[in-house]
Amino acid sequence: MNKFRYFVENQIFGVCTELGEKLNFPASSIRKYFIYATFMTFGSPIILYLVLAFWMDLHQHWRRHNSPTIWEL
Repeated sequence: MNKFRYFVENQIFGVCTELGEKLNFPASSIRKYFIYATFMTFGSPIILYLVLAFWMDLHQHWRRHNSPTIWEL
């Protein structure tokens, strides 16, 4: 079960983990509330999750573009 959990945390976008780090809140609680909200609202938070995942990926790309490493010059 732990292998599956680590796979999901590393391979799927990591939105809950990132939010937990920024808000100083346990990522497991954020995941739990996200799952509850998804079931209670028939899946609408999934759209928010995908938007946040896209935004995080875009933000990371901008950061790499603005400060390239020596190997990227």
